[in-house]
Amino acid sequence: MIKNAFISVISQEKEENRGSVEFQIFSFTNRIRRLTSHLQLHKKDYLSQRGLRKILGKRQRLLSYLSKKNRIGYKELINRLDIRESKTR
Repeated sequence: MIKNAFISVISQEKEENRGSVEFQIFSFTNRIRRLTSHLQLHKKDYLSQRGLRKILGKRQRLLSYLSKKNRIGYKELINRLDIRESKTR
């Protein structure tokens, strides 16, 4: 499974640091994908829509923090997770 492989890669790099920015972004991405598949079936689940928007905002803030601190790690992470690069303001 992709999740376990990615967790093992991050764990080896960060020595079991599951509070790292990369791991948090990865876990938010998994939750986002799970919620979007749920919302495709249940279009009127407004509480889940709100939760999805909150998680998207948290992930966006973490991604912007990572892009400021470690640009190379940011590029590798968004390529590995297959997410789009955020627009700069």
